[in-house]
Amino acid sequence: NTHWPMVMARLLGPEYAVVEEGFNGRTLVFDDPVEGGFKSGYDYLPPCLMSHNPLDAVILMLGTNDTKQRFGMNPEAMGQAMLQVARRAKAYAVDGEGRPSRIVIVAPAPILEGLIDIRNGGSFGPGAPALSRALAHEYRMIAKLARCEFFDAAPFAEVSPVDAIHLTAAGHLKLAEAMAEKVRSLC
Repeated sequence: NTHWPMVMARLLGPEYAVVEEGFNGRTLVFDDPVEGGFKSGYDYLPPCLMSHNPLDAVILMLGTNDTKQRFGMNPEAMGQAMLQVARRAKAYAVDGEGRPSRIVIVAPAPILEGLIDIRNGGSFGPGAPALSRALAHEYRMIAKLARCEFFDAAPFAEVSPVDAIHLTAAGHLKLAEAMAEKVRSLC
C-alpha cells in the first residue's frame, strides 16, 4: 500500500502497529446527503477506537471534504468541529494503562487552485482552496485548547495537479516520513 499511513508503518518498523482507518469522503461531523451516510468522523470514532484499544496515539486528519459547498462551513466552524472530534477521541481512545491516548490533530494539505475546473470539483466550489488553507491556523489553536498535538501536513504532502485534492506518491512518502518522526516523538 502506498498511502502514507502504511508507508509510515513500514518506516516505523515492527515495534509499531499502525491501524489505517481512511475512508474517501469522510468529514468531521456530517453524513453526506449526496454521497451517503457513514461519512461522519465524529460518529465513527467510538466504535472504531474501542475496537482498536489500547492505542498510544490517534492521528486525526479530517477537513478536506468539509470544504464542499453543501456543508456551508467556514474555518472557525471547521475548527470547532475538529475540537468535538478531538474531545471524542480523548474520551474513547486509551493506552495500555487506561490513560487517554495522545491525539494528533493534522491539518490536511490544502486543496490546489483550479479544483473547480476538475470533474466533480464543482461540489467543492471556488472557495474550497482558501478554506482548506485556513485549516492549519484553526487546527493549531484547537490543538492547544484541547491539549492535543498538532501537525501541519502542507510542507510535506504534495497534492496532485490532476485532481487538486489527493496526494501524489511522493507526497504520501514525504508525509509518511514526517509523520513517522512525529509518532516517534510521542511514543
